[in-house]
Amino acid sequence: MRAIRYQPDRLELLDQTRLPHEKVWLTCRTAEDVYQAIRSMQVRGAPAIGAAAAFGLALEARRIGPADVRSRLPQVAAWMKTARPTAVNLMQAVDELMAALEEAPPGSEADALYQRAVAIAERDIETNRRIGELGAKWVAEHGGRVLTHCNTGSLATVEYGTALGILRAMHEAGTLEHVYVDETRPYLQGARLTAYELLEEGIPFDIITDSTAGFAMKLGWIDAVIVGADRIARNGDTANKIGTYTLAVLASFHGIPFYVAAPTTTLDLSIPSGDHIPIEERSADEVTHWMGRPIAPEGASAKHLAFDVTPGHLISGIITERGVALPPYEESLARLCGKR
Repeated sequence: MRAIRYQPDRLELLDQTRLPHEKVWLTCRTAEDVYQAIRSMQVRGAPAIGAAAAFGLALEARRIGPADVRSRLPQVAAWMKTARPTAVNLMQAVDELMAALEEAPPGSEADALYQRAVAIAERDIETNRRIGELGAKWVAEHGGRVLTHCNTGSLATVEYGTALGILRAMHEAGTLEHVYVDETRPYLQGARLTAYELLEEGIPFDIITDSTAGFAMKLGWIDAVIVGADRIARNGDTANKIGTYTLAVLASFHGIPFYVAAPTTTLDLSIPSGDHIPIEERSADEVTHWMGRPIAPEGASAKHLAFDVTPGHLISGIITERGVALPPYEESLARLCGKR
């Protein structure tokens, strides 16, 4: 399954706000189109956001033209970074496109940026498959009943997935028994998107309400928890979809291993801890309404933090394409990135 298709003159995104009941492709031809798709969560998931932003800048370079691209595109790039501030993949992809702009021969900027965006997309696919291969062997040692949160599959990446990629690989190897899918309020990425992907591939699962997870652990249903990430600090503190921190606390209490699966592009070793990760706060309407219909009393207020931060000491291991980092993370993550 792929949710991103690209050509030099357009980017096509599978509109994730319409799934699972409608399969609608959104065509983007400018950076503005891509920015709005990211903001509205028509495309979501840290790796997918990064790839989409890269193609958005390539499209804008073609629209601007060679005469003005070097003077105008940096402003567009800075603006693109504001679309969703928590996901570091977005920042890194934009920076990589700006580096490509500097390196491009005069007159070939648009083609150079498009080729760099394609490279980012293809690298993401290769990275995810490697994460799946490594993670499947690691997690299977704990058992085949796994709980996951939000959506970390092909819909959140260019293809295959991170945490869900591990579950795919376990299924292919015959070591996956059952997946428990948190519904993931308030956007229901688990119930709408992860369930959609698992159904497509014939992987056995059950959706559970977010508030069921702790009792499911107590009942002995869960052998391991696997989640994705939007940004990982130097000490292993991990920002991910809201509700992840709660799962980590519950897993720790019940003695269940809790793993994070992410490409090394999600590591942000420039910050010492999760205290430095910006947390996006989205509209209260996404809590008080569903599909445009009110579910709370008129005039009710709501706080909608889109992400939380799980302390590194609650994480059993961070599975990347370069290997599995174990505590203490300041040493193991630096080693994975060749910093020590």
